[in-house]
Amino acid sequence: MTENDQGSVPSRQRKRFPGISSRAYEHPADRSALVALRKLSGFDTAFKALSGLLPERSLRLLYLSDSVRVSDAQFSHLNDMLRDACYILDLEKVPPMYVVQDPKPNAMCIGLDEPIIVVTTGLVELLDEEEMRAVVGHEVGHALSGHAVYRTVLLFLTNLALKVAWIPLGTVAITAIVTALREWFRKSELSADRAGLLVGQDVRASMRGLMKIAGGNHLHEMNVDAFLAQADEYEKAGDLRDSVLKILNVLPRSHPFTTVRAAELKKWSESRDYQRIMDGHYPKRSEDKDTSVTDSFRESAGHYADTVRTSKDPLLKLVGDIAGGAGDLAGDLGGRLRNRFGGQGGQTDRGGQKTDGSPGGDARADGGDGKADGGGKAGDGQSEG
Repeated sequence: MTENDQGSVPSRQRKRFPGISSRAYEHPADRSALVALRKLSGFDTAFKALSGLLPERSLRLLYLSDSVRVSDAQFSHLNDMLRDACYILDLEKVPPMYVVQDPKPNAMCIGLDEPIIVVTTGLVELLDEEEMRAVVGHEVGHALSGHAVYRTVLLFLTNLALKVAWIPLGTVAITAIVTALREWFRKSELSADRAGLLVGQDVRASMRGLMKIAGGNHLHEMNVDAFLAQADEYEKAGDLRDSVLKILNVLPRSHPFTTVRAAELKKWSESRDYQRIMDGHYPKRSEDKDTSVTDSFRESAGHYADTVRTSKDPLLKLVGDIAGGAGDLAGDLGGRLRNRFGGQGGQTDRGGQKTDGSPGGDARADGGDGKADGGGKAGDGQSEG
């Protein structure tokens, strides 16, 4: 296996994805938003020109002065993982990575001009090598998708909106913006989890990492299958009151709950999409400019529709049942109206006038209606076929 421009090679044999587009692993809701933003030619470039309005330069100096920069000389094992991840996902420039003293396990990818990856000591001490490799791949996935840029853009616009909150109904509008922004954040985390799996190529290690983030460094006391069972119980447990509480609990979060992330990642790892990527069939970066915004939004809408249809959550099941019932009612009502007006039209055409109400006329009219109904149904059947 040859070295790339950074001179990095994977520490063990893993599949590499030359030229892979981030669309290959992005969650449908995340992908549709990113495709739309990328189509706004020059938007992110123009915004970067205003980066002096943001504390990015200050943050870079802060990390440089008060944390440890990963390199061959410092945290060399993390440096190897970082270069491996960039090699596997074919990220041309290896972003700088810093380790900060913080007992809380966390990692992030920020920056406008170029992404910066930051991990805490709590995370480094918590995870083993393969688990950490998935996390590093997660952050490199953020960098490849451009999440660092677009997240910063949207956060800036949100902060700008806060300054005009005095406008009537401004609070309502801002709440809607923040809610939508957080929903995208959560979906972008699912995208990055998939990127981490493509880098680590060990789904059990990805599961263990998420489980440790939830329950700490007591792996001998935990079980991946039991952890995944929690996600299933969380989704289907309770009644409509619990469904509302779930929504209220997740709204202020930028990340999905860890059990949900684990279940989503396992589901994707068993999908045909993941297998196709591993087989070397995936969208390329060179094709990104030709991606249809309409198709991306259609795919996103389809995903949410599938979620409602297949969900075990009581509220979503109710929404699905109502939507299905409304569709059945509309179809039944439309069929009745077609038959009714079709029958009347046929009766008038044959007789030339309406019946006079005599018994004989009624009998003939009923027969005529029956024929008209039969004709209507046959016509409907042919139309549907």
